[in-house]
Formats: sequence, structure tokens, C-alpha cells
Amino acid sequence: MSTPYPFTAIVGQDDLRLGLLLNAVSPAVGGVLVRGEKGTAKSTAVRALAALMPEVAVVAGCRFSCDPGVPDPACPDGPHEAGAGVSRPARTVELPVGASEDRLVGALDIERALSEGVKAFEPGLLADAHRGILYVDEVNLLHDHLVDLLLDAAAMGASYVEREGVSVRHAARFLLVGTMNPEEGELRPQLLDRFGLTVEVAASRETDLRVEVVRRRLAYDDDPAGFAARWADEEAALRERIVAARALLPRVVLGDGVLRQIAATCAAFEVDGMRADIVMARTATALAAWAGRDEVVADDVRQAALLALPHRRRRNPFDAPGLDEDKLDEALQDAADGDGGDDDPDPDGPGGGVPPQGSGPDDGGTDTGGPDDGGTDAPGPEQTGSGDAPAPGGGAGEQQPVRAGEPFRTKMLSVPGLGEGAAGRRSRARTEHGRTTGSRRPEGALTKLHLAATVQAAAPHQRARGRTGRGLVVRRDDLRQATREGREGNLVLFVVDASGSMAARQRMSAVKGAVMSLLLDAYQRRDKVGLVTFRGKDAEVVLPPTSSVDAAAARLETLPTGGRTPLAAGLLKAHDVLRVERLRDPSRRALLVVVTDGRATGGVDPVALAARAGRLHASEGTASVVVDCESGIVRLGLAAQLARDLGGGAVTLDELRADSIAGLVKDITAAGRAA
Repeated sequence: MSTPYPFTAIVGQDDLRLGLLLNAVSPAVGGVLVRGEKGTAKSTAVRALAALMPEVAVVAGCRFSCDPGVPDPACPDGPHEAGAGVSRPARTVELPVGASEDRLVGALDIERALSEGVKAFEPGLLADAHRGILYVDEVNLLHDHLVDLLLDAAAMGASYVEREGVSVRHAARFLLVGTMNPEEGELRPQLLDRFGLTVEVAASRETDLRVEVVRRRLAYDDDPAGFAARWADEEAALRERIVAARALLPRVVLGDGVLRQIAATCAAFEVDGMRADIVMARTATALAAWAGRDEVVADDVRQAALLALPHRRRRNPFDAPGLDEDKLDEALQDAADGDGGDDDPDPDGPGGGVPPQGSGPDDGGTDTGGPDDGGTDAPGPEQTGSGDAPAPGGGAGEQQPVRAGEPFRTKMLSVPGLGEGAAGRRSRARTEHGRTTGSRRPEGALTKLHLAATVQAAAPHQRARGRTGRGLVVRRDDLRQATREGREGNLVLFVVDASGSMAARQRMSAVKGAVMSLLLDAYQRRDKVGLVTFRGKDAEVVLPPTSSVDAAAARLETLPTGGRTPLAAGLLKAHDVLRVERLRDPSRRALLVVVTDGRATGGVDPVALAARAGRLHASEGTASVVVDCESGIVRLGLAAQLARDLGGGAVTLDELRADSIAGLVKDITAAGRAA
């Protein structure tokens, strides 16, 4: 077994360490989501925490890690008699991004269940993680249904498996830690809210701190055991402090004045529901215990708010999470004044909370865990364009970027046919979840039993198999896998006309608003997105296909306009992008969204060239839709003709709205026939 990097040897990242340690003290806090760029010690810190966790006593031979002092009466391996048990280190269980539902919650032996009536259950990762740490790296890339199961188990402290009349329940209480890089896509707001705390991490820009990080890492790589031995005293001291804080936690007093501060803070920031209040109360209590105090003070509430509220403040997927600290201080002061000052604030003034101690020689390092203001999150709709100088090569008459119009709910656009891509919410697909449409023989391990088809396959052979009792004799060949139909996520590639014909400021604002609305729709439907623009003399891939819809929105906001209209170049550039993506991910189907008025200028016969480029997409079966931006009384109908060349449909900006008269949900092919 490899020697983990010592937790106390991690340089800086005070917010990250504090968030992990508070959950080690009080798992009821609800876990922590670590957001940050790659290479910021996210995974290193999580794996290092396991070595600090106290050993756990378990019932000997129990696959579900029951506590021998109070064994779970519903344990599938029980019932257990209370006893001494055996001790073992706390586990760190990693959930791979590509894990199946059976691997997470466990699997039933369907053959034994049907033929013998036995609940033969093979535990999954949730059972392995009980009373330990469950670590999900790149949690934003995990399938939604797995995240739902994971967070439900974390919230209830138990895992329930209900399949074809067989029910199994076992305890599943663990410290949940998720890490993610926001550039690779966001979690849905509903899922963000299920993590107790969130911390933002970023690499330090201080030279001395970066030098120390490299020095320690090289020393660890050269001699892991020797490096860990040099930090053994600090590790032991921190481990003892966790044990002491756990023992003190039940005696910490959460006064009425502090509770009023918590409630007032959550109300001031308009968070939804009551989960934030509860998490803040638990976090503030853990902070007091970590500091060795038996009473929560105002500074604990402030630090708890900084950890528990930023990810619950999001109202728009394109807004960066964060907290206005001036507003936070004002809310805390107002609450303290209103309750007569029962809980005096820290005389030293509001600070960063209680940092973890025992961090070795570099404990005084600066905190690099705050929000990274240099991220790619898009400005909100109320913000104006960047005002930067025009990009070179844009052609004469180039205009500065304009802000996007107000986003709106768009009509449903989908890819025709039945796909087999990643789970999402856009187009029909064969999926592990959804409505049952039929059955088939399982190609590997059975995951979803089709009971009726299995019984039908086994019934004709009962006499030949010597059946004498009431039970059904089932063999492996009788088992049938249920085929299900749900929804998949697609690659939505936007091709946006940024030429002079679109450059009127009011018109471009409406166009950007429409594309922003489609991006919001893509975010909600779990799509990948890409952005190609054309203007001047050529087309450009502004954003290669990515899961980060935020990045696409940011590029759209700063998009300048002007010059000629090389429509064919834009379509051909999109063709190149789609060709590469088909090689990278053949199962993910694409939807081409061309936003233009259909005009084409520049070169010899630009309209004919654009038509040929459109027919190239049609010949390869690419699903497409043209968003017709033409305005005015006299309309040339060029966008509709382009849609026919592409083999797709056309919608106007008004028809794109879900609440418009023409905004009915249509299949792309149906829209194409109507065009």
C-alpha cells in the first residue's frame, strides 16, 4: 500500500483543510464540495485526510461495518449480538466516474432470489464507505442518477435497494467529499445544495509559496515513507485534536442569539429552503468544538456562512458562486443588535474563522482557497460588453461587443431517432433509466431484470427441470434484461453569424439573448456545447466542444461583430468540428444550431457555396435547425432555404420562445418538413 501524502504537509489551502476537518469532526455537516482548477491538491488533501481519521470498531465478519456497541438491527448480515468487535482504520472509498448503479448501491443475485427466495445481496461502494470517507473525483461528470442516489444516501444515512419485490436496507453514513473543475461543467443547483459545505481552491500566485509546494512534493516523490515520518508528530497532534473535538461536540451550546444570527443571515441572502440554516448551525457547532470552546460565538457563524452559503446563492447557471462579505457582516450585526447582543462578536473583528492547526512549518502561509476572480464565468445579462479593442482581422466597420438580451425559456429542440449516448434530458435514447420498452438477453452482468419476460422464458421448461414444489426453477439462460428508453445529452454546436449584417446593436443584442437562452437550455439538459462564429473573411472555433456552458456564455458576451458574411466558411468549420467529435465520442449525437439571417457575401457566388456546405451536413445525417434572425417587412427567406439545404428546420427568434403561439415542441424532422 502506498504511503499517502501527509495532510499537515499541504501548503496553504486553509479553506480546503478546514472544510475537510470540520466534516471529520462532525459528519452531520453533510460533506464538502471542492471546486477548483486542476493541480491544486484537491485529491491529495482528501486522500491524506483518511490517515487522520480515528480507527473504527466493527462487528467481526460484517460486510456493512456495524458498530459492535450498537449494531444495526436491520443489517443484512445481522442480527448481531453486542460485543467488543475488532478495530480497523477508517476507509476511503473512491467512486469512479464510470461506475454503474449496481457498483454504487450493490447488486442482488436475481437467480437465487427467484428460485430460492433468498435475499442474496452483494454490497456496493455505499456499504464499503459506511463510517469512513466516500470520495467522488470529478463529481460534476458523474451521471445524474448516480449523484441522486449518492446524495440521498448521504442525507438519510442509509441505502435502500428496491428491485422486483426484493428490498434491502443498510446503514450508509460517511463523510462525502466531491471534487470538480468548473471548467469541465457545473453541477445542477439542486445537487449543489445537497453538499453541506463548498470551498474554492486555486494555485497561489506567490513565488515563495509555489517554491515550497514543489520542494515538498519532490521530497515526497523521492522518499514517501521518509517524508511522512518527518511529519508524523504533526499528524499525530492533528489526529488527537480531531478526537478531542469529536468528544467535545455534544457539549457545545448553540444559543438562541446565535440561532437568530444564522436565520437572519440565511434570510438576508434569500437562500431557498431550510437546509442552509441547518448546515450553518451544524458547521458553527463544529467550528466551536474544533477551537476547543463549548459555546458558539458570532465569528463561528460568520465562518460557517462563508462555507455553507456561496453555492446556495446561485440563481443563474452563468453566475459565479460567491458571497458578499460586506453584506454578511451587515446581516450579522443587524441580528446581534436585534437580539440585544446576547452573543458578543469576537473583539478582534470578523475573520477567516478557526484555521486548522498543526500544519507544520508553513502554517502561516496565505489562504489560496477563496473564489478565483479570474475565472471564465459569464457576466450576468445586466452587464454590458467588455469594451476591449476590436480583435485584429475583423474587417472594416467592426463594432464593440453588446450585451445579450434578456434570456427566455426556449422550445424543445431534439435530435430525431433513438440514440445511445450519455444520460441527459434532450433526445430519446436507450438508457439504464426510463420507461421499460422491451427485453433482451443480457450481454454481461444483469442490471435491470425484466421479470415477466424471465418468467415467460423459464415457464416452458419446468417439467423438464424436475420442478415438484411451488417455486419456479430459473436458470441463467432464462434471465432477461429490461430495455429502457429515456433521454440523452447531445453535442449542441452553435454556428453564429457575427458579420456586419447582424451588427445593428439592438438586433445583435436580441440574437445574443436567443443564443444565451439556448445555452441555458443546454445547461439544463446536460449537453456539451461548442461555438463557431463567422465574420470578415473566415470562421473561427471560439469554443471547442466542452461541458462548461459557462465558458460558452462568457465567449458569447465578448463577441464582436462586423465585416462580411462568410456563411460557407462557418458551416465548413462546423463540419470539421463535428467530424473530430464523432471520432472522440461516437455515441454522442450532435445538433447543429445555425444562428443567421441566411445572407452570404464575399468570394464568388457565396450563396451557392453556403448551399453546398449545407448539403454536406445533410449527406452525413447531421440534425440541424436554423434560427432565422431576419427582420423587417421585406424578407428574403434565405434562412429557410439554408434550412432545406441542411435537411433540418427553421424557426424565427419569436418562434424560438416556448410560450409563443408557434412555440410548440417539434421534432427536428417535423420542423424540416414544415419549412
